[in-house]
Amino acid sequence: MLSPEIASLSWGHMKVKGCSSAYKDCKVWPGGSRAWDWRETGTNHHPWVQPADLEEVLQKGVNTLVIGRGMNEALQVPSSTLDFVRQKGVEVKVLQTEQAVAEYNNLVGQGVKVGGVFHSTC
Repeated sequence: MLSPEIASLSWGHMKVKGCSSAYKDCKVWPGGSRAWDWRETGTNHHPWVQPADLEEVLQKGVNTLVIGRGMNEALQVPSSTLDFVRQKGVEVKVLQTEQAVAEYNNLVGQGVKVGGVFHSTC
């Protein structure tokens, strides 16, 4: 099962290929996507991206995880969260969101089992 491409990205708006919904922030994995609702885990610009934000995507069997930190890179990813991902044997890439989407789509095109979490504003 392939990961869906990100079809478009603009401030506060993301579209995933094959999905009729638009997202502000989203999670994607092989075979699916959904909104990334920070309220589920209490995430904000502080305490930043937490392992609980990533667990669902990691459970989908990805080999690589791409994290988009926002258009202005305001969302931080602490080293403890990166360690959590690496301990699961998953490569992790943390980038500005436009760069993250480009990298994610590139990996999709290569057939990599990739997942992502993307913040589309600040």
